[in-house]
Amino acid sequence: MFGKKERTPLPPKKKEDIPYIKEGISFKEWKAKNGSGHKWRNIRWAVLIGINVLFVLSFMFDLSLLEGSLSGSRLFGFYLMDPFNSLQLLVISIYTGHIKYLTMNFVIGVFTIFIFYFLMGGRTFCSWICPYHFLAEWGEKLHNYLVKKKKIKEHTFNRYLKYVFWAGFLILAFVTQQLVFEDLNPVGILSRAMIYGPGLILIWILVLITFEIVYSKRFWCRYVCPIGATWTMVGSVSPFAVKFELDKCAHCRDCQAVCEVPHVLWFVERGKATKQRHDVGADCTKCGLCIDACPGNALSYTIKGWDKIL
Repeated sequence: MFGKKERTPLPPKKKEDIPYIKEGISFKEWKAKNGSGHKWRNIRWAVLIGINVLFVLSFMFDLSLLEGSLSGSRLFGFYLMDPFNSLQLLVISIYTGHIKYLTMNFVIGVFTIFIFYFLMGGRTFCSWICPYHFLAEWGEKLHNYLVKKKKIKEHTFNRYLKYVFWAGFLILAFVTQQLVFEDLNPVGILSRAMIYGPGLILIWILVLITFEIVYSKRFWCRYVCPIGATWTMVGSVSPFAVKFELDKCAHCRDCQAVCEVPHVLWFVERGKATKQRHDVGADCTKCGLCIDACPGNALSYTIKGWDKIL
């Protein structure tokens, strides 16, 4: 969860072992030959849009399909609870002595969503479900364009800052006995705005995305969001991951260029990998951008340990 273990790197790959050199062609020819598209990005966008539209349609036509919002919902009558909302509620209930009044539906909702994202890799929620992520992805494109044109400068923060916010929001819930985070949570705000109609609170979303465009891209997702931090913790023990195979890598770092959390792909830099195969870390959102970008197919989805079983 807190980064890679320090190990001695493998010897840097020899020039003759680089995939396109082994084939006797240039990198440009190799990349054109193997191609790169947007397969997983398109699938992911379709899933994200489809799920959020299903919330809207369920409300509009009074269908018992996907009711509620991403703060808490029911799928065909089966309860699903946002994990950080649930943590806040647990903290408040422990303090007030009301924990005994939490319903079985609450327990089922938390357990169900936890198991699902444990199996799917934790932060899969961020890139495959979260509506704010969709906005931030487009905001990042505009941010990168402005940086390239030297209109703005890139600003980054310590990636562990999100754990400070994670603890801070829980402490605020304990002290105030209120779900404080929900007043600022862009996931819930956007979800409810799409389903029940917009309000002035969307000004906060505009402020946030503007800040990310002109100052620090993906600021909320990378450095603040306690939902993402919660799923990172879950993802650290999840069986689903993105796999990296060193022998297929040309060290072009195209994957890092498109990665939403580039530090998780530290091993693609020449001379950095510590073993022939790496599983991408828990901060990975499983968005598939790196898989789409890699001309050598060095990155792919996998179930950890599955290859050993087979």
